Amino acid sequence: MNRRQALALTAFSYSRILGANDRLRMGFIGLGNRGDQVHDGFLEFGDSQTVAICDLNDGYLDLAAKKSRATPTRYKDYRKLLEDKNVDAVAIATPDHWHALMMIDACRAGKDVYVEKPLSLTVSEGRRMVQVAGETKRIVQVGIQRRSSKMLQEAVAYLKGGELGHITVARGFHVQNEAPNGIGLAPDSAPPSAEFWDQWLGPAPKVPYNRNRAFYNFRWFYDYSGGQITNFGVHYMDMLRWACQKQSPRSVVAMGGRYAVKDNREIPDTCEVLWDFGDMMMVFVQYNANAAPAIAARGAEMEIRGTKGTMYIYANKWEVVPERYTETLFGQRNPVDRDSERAYSPSKKATLQARSMEGSNSTPPHVRNFLDAVKARKAPSCPIEEGHLSTANTILGHISLRTRALLDWDGKAERFTNNDAANKLLGYKYRAPYKLG
Repeated sequence: MNRRQALALTAFSYSRILGANDRLRMGFIGLGNRGDQVHDGFLEFGDSQTVAICDLNDGYLDLAAKKSRATPTRYKDYRKLLEDKNVDAVAIATPDHWHALMMIDACRAGKDVYVEKPLSLTVSEGRRMVQVAGETKRIVQVGIQRRSSKMLQEAVAYLKGGELGHITVARGFHVQNEAPNGIGLAPDSAPPSAEFWDQWLGPAPKVPYNRNRAFYNFRWFYDYSGGQITNFGVHYMDMLRWACQKQSPRSVVAMGGRYAVKDNREIPDTCEVLWDFGDMMMVFVQYNANAAPAIAARGAEMEIRGTKGTMYIYANKWEVVPERYTETLFGQRNPVDRDSERAYSPSKKATLQARSMEGSNSTPPHVRNFLDAVKARKAPSCPIEEGHLSTANTILGHISLRTRALLDWDGKAERFTNNDAANKLLGYKYRAPYKLG
């Protein structure tokens, strides 16, 4: 039985044993691309019912309505959806610059929330989201779905056993070739309608319409996203931070630029970010002008290097390679000689390979975890504080890139201690009449 068959059986079982009152009545805000995928995840379970949908695009609304078991109420204004008394919880999968406003409004409307990653556009937004979730006692699941992957949970449990020794570096890789044209050089033009563009921008600065700024390509512009550092990087940061049991870095530095891709993006096509956690470092590698596998990482998405071994994490498995010690260093015998090597070598478990049939699609298990957390009124697998810390860490990276500075970070105060210009990028003034609640 494969993953989809198992989930379908689970959904069928829930639909058989649960009455209408046991189903979580869901509203979905943002139904394009990732929103559609999240909606599909909820549709896999019989104890989730789509009762309301919201998007500015009629085509997305049509598709979501067609997939739903019953006919959901349609909205163009998310605030109207939040007023709907038939909605118990909402899933938010809009562009990043909308996450904070919508999540906070949803919590204040008494709805539990599944909010896509990255949690926020700025650090100050993320911290406010954490505060409001606590004040309103809402269940909030951040859509960093690897937290609900059994395969990765096993990897984290293995690492907590100390089998790798002292971990000194962990890296994540986002590699693809977008050269030479990328998203293209779309000119500014008239929007589909003035109302559409004004609603899409929301709190973001008012700028002329450009099709590259809307829909999926918003990720290439800083008014709406932290670029691939936050888009893909937050997955790796969260996994590595979770695995290595780290919170906030003490410093961060990033370098890169638009070196090869000739489009109107603002984000780099090539960059590296390094976070120093005091006793180890984490690195995010973004190579978007070359698609060759990262040789150092054996083609893996992530690697975690310790003094006793290295873990490589792929889309559907992880493996550990034991460390081999050099017997001579600069002509001198290594203190780790043959007699003492046993004390430094990993156990037999270090050769373990773990595989999972779920592959890289861990959205349905993450949705399942959210549904269970809401019913039990317990913390989900990626609670908002964890989602905030991972998102904030990646935001620090793109701030370093934009300021071209090595930045020292106070994780408790959530402020830079050596750069006032960088601190100004921790938040931004919303376009009127929008305000962060």
